[in-house]
This record gives sequence, structure tokens and C-alpha cells, in this order.
Amino acid sequence: MKYYIIAGEASGDLHGSNLIKALRKEDAEANIRCWGGDLMEKAGGTLAMHYKELAFMGFLEVVVNLRKIFKNIAFCKDDIALFKPDVVLFIDFSGFNLRIAAWAKQKGYRTNYYISPQVWASREGRIHKIKASIDSMYVILPFEKQFYEEKHNFPVNFVGHPLLDAIESKAPVEAAEFRKEHGLDPHKKIIALLPGSRKQEVEKMLAVMLSVTPSFPEYQFVIAGAPSLDNSFYDHFLKNAQVHYVTNQTYALLSCAHAALVTSGTATLETALFKVPQVVCYKGSWVSYQIAKRIITLTYISLVNLIMDREVVVELIQDKLTTKALKEELNAILSGPKRETIIKDYKILEQKLGGTGASETAAKMIVASLKSTK
Repeated sequence: MKYYIIAGEASGDLHGSNLIKALRKEDAEANIRCWGGDLMEKAGGTLAMHYKELAFMGFLEVVVNLRKIFKNIAFCKDDIALFKPDVVLFIDFSGFNLRIAAWAKQKGYRTNYYISPQVWASREGRIHKIKASIDSMYVILPFEKQFYEEKHNFPVNFVGHPLLDAIESKAPVEAAEFRKEHGLDPHKKIIALLPGSRKQEVEKMLAVMLSVTPSFPEYQFVIAGAPSLDNSFYDHFLKNAQVHYVTNQTYALLSCAHAALVTSGTATLETALFKVPQVVCYKGSWVSYQIAKRIITLTYISLVNLIMDREVVVELIQDKLTTKALKEELNAILSGPKRETIIKDYKILEQKLGGTGASETAAKMIVASLKSTK
């Protein structure tokens, strides 16, 4: 059968790649065309568009790039029509994907969503678009099933979180070898810096993250470079002797890290699953933030706190993200009772996610559904 998958960022590329592998196990003749990245291509998908062409952060940035976005939407519709898939699979990336889903449903294509748009966080009215244009939804967060079924009478399938699979599939990292490979001090503990994957957010986040380094000379800071950004992009951040850089090795870095400063997003959950105490950071443009705080209804922004429904990790957002505050919160998680409590809560969080096998479970359901309609 033919599958058309659309993912628009680094996390979607990761989860899309594992879904492709699982689909190919369930359907030996699977023909997969996709929007994604290097991981999805390596897994066996034919790349129609790389997510590097799609990564715009915040409301203002989207407005500035509207012409390119509409051009990409038109290309996507034409590409789907030429490919004639048995199903169009959407992975998060709601602004783009819900537009394509509405068109695809109208044209008679089967539509599946794997990794729900965060309609529970903002613009809940989008649920009407989902119910009208999506045939099957596969959700990865435990509270999403209740949200869709009890609040909106829309049946969904909870398959567990694919990050558990992604982390389990990685080969173990030898800390001494990792340090040697990247020229790190064998004696200093590592503080990981995860500033995001888009240029706009990295530029905003990394400067303030690095501002705390003089206060922690006994530690070494390591930036996790995003695969979507060139190595040269980080050059001007690396003038500080305490700062090191690795690219496309976030999991290896987290497996060796003592603590982390993390831009809000999927990375907060990844950091938690590696049992690394963290401070969550977020700072957008003034315009984007003013719009966001008027439409986002959540008490928390990090997946860790959302899943636990209480504050497990501190979130420093917008004006609260200062050098002083970041220094205080980082110091609090390096040792002592707060650090120990966070690690205990991480273990509870992992249990809530439902165990491994999300990609395989979703793939089996998708293929079975398609076969039943043949």
C-alpha cells in the first residue's frame, strides 16, 4: 500500500522514522513518500520536502513567511494527487497539516493523525476541523484520550509515547568515550544546553543560557546542536572556554549529563526520560508572546508538568527567564532534596506514558484499518 506522511520538524522526523520502520514490518510492500528529514529518509521514506524548509517559530515569523508557506501547501496538494496514497498520515505540525487534511478528506483520501495537534493547549476550536477531516487519531499522551473522547465525543487510540521507543533503541553510551571523543574534561560534570531546533529560538535562548556559565566554573556546559542547523551557526556561541558543542547526539549527551537547561518542547520530556534534572526555558518575540498568552489556556508549558498535572520542573517563561533566575534554579537542581525529588517524579512520569511499542501499535492499527477497507 501507499503511505504519504507529513512531519514538519525534528521531533516529527524522529517519530516519523520509527513509524516508517514499523509500517514496513507490517506491510512488506509499503511505498512511503514523506515530508520530514534525514531520519525518515534513512528509514525508507522517499523525501518530498525537508522540514528545514518549513521550520518557522512563533506568530510573527509565520506571518513574515506566509508566501512560502502557501507555496508549500500548494506543492503538497499537487504531490499527494500525483502519488495517490491509500492514506495520508499527519504527525503534529497542525498549522500546515490541518489545512492539508481538510483538502485530502474532501478529495476522498483516507486521513490518519499520529501525534495529535495540541488543541488541548490552545485554540480548542480546532477540534471541529479534526472531527471533520480526520478518520483515525492515534494519541501519545495519556490525558489526550480523555480530552477527545469525554469532552469532545471523538474516539481516539492511545498508543503510548514513541520517545520511549526512540530512547530504548539507542545503543548505550560509554561516558568516558563520549567525553574523550568531544574533548570534554573527564572530571567536570556536564550541564547540557538544549536551546531548540529553529534558528529563531536558538538565537533567543542560547545567549541567556550561556550567561550563567561564569557562575559555575566547576561544571562544563555542552550545547546540543540541532541536526536542522549547520555547525557554523553555533560558532559565535562557542567563544566561552567553558562551552562545548555536539551535533545530532542529544541522547548521548543526556545520558552523560548531570543537569540541563532546556527550551520548552519535546526536549523537556526527552530530558526527563533520561532522568536528568532540568530547568525549562522559553522566550519568544514580544508580539508572539503577547498573542500566545491570550490563547494558551494551560497552567504549564512543559510536557513533564502537563503529564504530571503539577510542577515537577521549574519553568522560566519570557520575562522570568533572566540570568539571575536561571542561575538560582540551576543551582537548586545540582544537588540536594530538589534534585532527588525531580528524579523520583521522573520515574512516576515514565509509568504514566504506558510503556514501549507506540510506533508498532500505531502501525498495526493503521495497516489493519486499511486492509479492512480494501
